[in-house]
Amino acid sequence: MSELVLTGPETETALTQEYFINMGPQHPSTHGVLRLVLTIDGEIIRRVEPHIGYIHRSIEKMCEHDSYRQIVHLTDRMDYLSCHMNNEAVCLAVEQALQIEVPERVKVIRTIVSELTRLASHQLWWGVMGMDLGAITSFLYGFRDREMINDIFEETCGARLTMNYNVPGGLMFDIHPNFQKRTKDFVAHFCTKLPEYDRLLSDNPIFRSRTEGVGYLSKEDAIGYGVTGPSGRASGFACDVRKRLPYSAYPQVEFTEIIRTEGDCFARYKARILEMWESLRIIEQLIDNIPEGEFQAPTKQVLKLPKGEYYQRVETARGDFGVYIISEGNKSPYRLKFRSPGFSNLFVLDKVARGSKIADLVAIMSTFDYVMPDIDR
Repeated sequence: MSELVLTGPETETALTQEYFINMGPQHPSTHGVLRLVLTIDGEIIRRVEPHIGYIHRSIEKMCEHDSYRQIVHLTDRMDYLSCHMNNEAVCLAVEQALQIEVPERVKVIRTIVSELTRLASHQLWWGVMGMDLGAITSFLYGFRDREMINDIFEETCGARLTMNYNVPGGLMFDIHPNFQKRTKDFVAHFCTKLPEYDRLLSDNPIFRSRTEGVGYLSKEDAIGYGVTGPSGRASGFACDVRKRLPYSAYPQVEFTEIIRTEGDCFARYKARILEMWESLRIIEQLIDNIPEGEFQAPTKQVLKLPKGEYYQRVETARGDFGVYIISEGNKSPYRLKFRSPGFSNLFVLDKVARGSKIADLVAIMSTFDYVMPDIDR
């Protein structure tokens, strides 16, 4: 029970009762199947308790019975908006263990594909973020631009959602003859369209009032909870794996790690908008400088990692994604664990949302950009 003090001619103290409501589980066509049990006092949130596992598939257990080539194909079923980056993490871990040096051509192509994936993910996030707060037009604009990337991926690897292109040692096959031209056409197109995102949402006074000062996350809490990606960097936590532990072609390019210190919903929103500009900048530096050479390094048909423990991190669209492998020298890992960014980002929600209103929770969840299959592995 809590007290509500009423002021007037006769001051009274009324008792209000906390109660519980279920927010979700939502349909899979939204952000994923997530149930939040909210403890509320009127419209004020006192506690948020996430209940997950509705689409758990035992992927990590499945990996213990699969070959290392097969494991790659399971990772794009997790964060399906970061599929190429998830695939690359497993490939890098295997290549590290087997001391495989992939060709420079592979490193550059992987980096371009990863940044296109990051852009496509942020475009979908931006469209859904606006729709969550009532701006349906943003959804149409975001998907309009995302289609160009999906067309490139479909021509490159034959799929538009759960995509596979990286394999241990390199790529499944070389890039399509149209890859460079279509990528450059997209960059030129999106450089003119990205300012529309600011005009439509970033500078909208209603959107700003719904996001500025809402859902504050301190730098200390971001570090303590392990919140990474744009969500962590919006609170001043410099955690970009591409800068801290550069891999593939990231040592060859110049880009800015987007850091903001406000820690609110608008900071998390703005961090992703600015990050899209940096992805375009990275692609522009590489697209005309793809080295000639092979698209695969020589590897054995059956990959057996030496006995030991291996860990590899990459920067996905949602943050720090890690692959931890324990090998006993067989064709399958003895144990495999994924460190998905969404899990840590979800469980800070209670800390961030307390004291906010239910309507604010929608904005807070949108700016953390949850993809539930990344959490329900």
